[in-house]
Amino acid sequence: MIRSFLTVSTGTLASRMLGFARDAMVAALLGAGPVADAFLVAFQLVNVVRRLLTEGALNNALVPAWLAVKETKGPAAASAFAGRVLGTISTALIVITVAACVSMSVIISALAPGFAEATQDLAVDYARLMLPYLAFAGPATVTMALLNAQGRFALTAFAPLLFNGALIAVMVLVFLKGGDALDAALALAATIGLAGLLQLLILILRSRGDRLATPLRVTIDSEMRGFLAKAIPGMVAGAGPQLLIVAGAIIASGSPSAVSWLYFANRLIELPLGIVGVAVGAVLVPELARAVHTEDSSATTHAQSRGLELAVGLALPATLGLMALSTPVVQLLFQHGAFSSTDTAGTSSALVWLALGLPAQVLIKALSPAFFARGDTTTPLWATLKGLAVAIALAIVLGQLFGIRGIAAAIALGAWSSALDLIRKGLAAFGFSIDPAARRRLSRIVAAALAMGGLLWLSAPAVLNAGGNETGLMHFVLVAALISAGIAVYGLCLALFGVLRWREAIHALRQSGT
Repeated sequence: MIRSFLTVSTGTLASRMLGFARDAMVAALLGAGPVADAFLVAFQLVNVVRRLLTEGALNNALVPAWLAVKETKGPAAASAFAGRVLGTISTALIVITVAACVSMSVIISALAPGFAEATQDLAVDYARLMLPYLAFAGPATVTMALLNAQGRFALTAFAPLLFNGALIAVMVLVFLKGGDALDAALALAATIGLAGLLQLLILILRSRGDRLATPLRVTIDSEMRGFLAKAIPGMVAGAGPQLLIVAGAIIASGSPSAVSWLYFANRLIELPLGIVGVAVGAVLVPELARAVHTEDSSATTHAQSRGLELAVGLALPATLGLMALSTPVVQLLFQHGAFSSTDTAGTSSALVWLALGLPAQVLIKALSPAFFARGDTTTPLWATLKGLAVAIALAIVLGQLFGIRGIAAAIALGAWSSALDLIRKGLAAFGFSIDPAARRRLSRIVAAALAMGGLLWLSAPAVLNAGGNETGLMHFVLVAALISAGIAVYGLCLALFGVLRWREAIHALRQSGT
């Protein structure tokens, strides 16, 4: 399981790093004004639907269902079931894409009620250009989920790189051409619409001889209705973090540049969340599904224990690191071109409060598979909806009192509401069991993360002031040194506390490369 986790995490990390390069270029081209707000609202709309399908959401529902059919009826029946899922979801997404295109003005008005009319018109145009992506994302995601169910993680882990790669290539051309923000936003929106096609084509070419989903059919029979009844709630629950950001953006749309600040701050949250969330969804769900289907309680406990350790072990130091280094990291990544120091201040302020919700969001990613593996997708759905309600209610109040900081804090509290609800219902329904090793290591992981966070909090101001708070090469070197020092201290503490043995870590890394 560690090998698979590392494979998926490596692919996700590579995609996230390209995503940072993409967003740094977006910030430099568009800044944080009306054009950026319009583009990012449209992008968030497409991104939420993309996250509903990709990054583990549809995977969480399809993998257990496919494994159940294969184990009870055989490989041919599983392939036929996958063919019906692929045909039905692809057709449904085409219909949804057309309907969304027609009604996009109403959708944008609901998502950004505070926008001026000109900004809303721009958002509508950008969103319509992006919509074709959705029609391609459905079949691509079904194919990736089927590969994950068979333990083939490498292709699905690295296929999303094409999305960010295509956007970066277009922005390089825009930079060379010297286009303004309006031209850049139009070119990016059109590229997003085609990026899904590139991803789908590579998956088809690499798996065309595997007969993963044949014959291809569109049907709404009883088996498909049962699958969709479980899949749709699970997909919504899997996109909880993105839905929270959309809820915050609705409230923030009345303040100039606030939508952009919230978006760029959330992009930093998505790095650790994506690494843990995608890997947990792609690796932990199949492991738990197999253990639950075979009624192997020891395997279930082992999978839950390792998943929780990995989630907490990555999320907690990331939270403390982002809080301690919020301003220098935002300066390093985004303060270029049209993105000003005022935008850095607003983004870093939002980041500090959003980071407080990161452990909760990772806990949701780690706990939800226990429900998904048992065929229960409604419990995570209701937890997500309750968190959204909490976030919206608090954002209205806290946004009036504290601006972007209040909205970000409301999003974090909404995430904690969902996480605590999952914990409570899981304990009542079947009990979360972790082994003694996990109980021993988790407290030591927390102690190691606190040691790292304390070091960064105390040393960052002195180190950056010594370098004169520059924004060029020296700033990059200092921030990189702080991050490297934090990672080194965290790893050393894990080793000293007996959580991580170097031989085991090196062995797992070597296995991931074979």
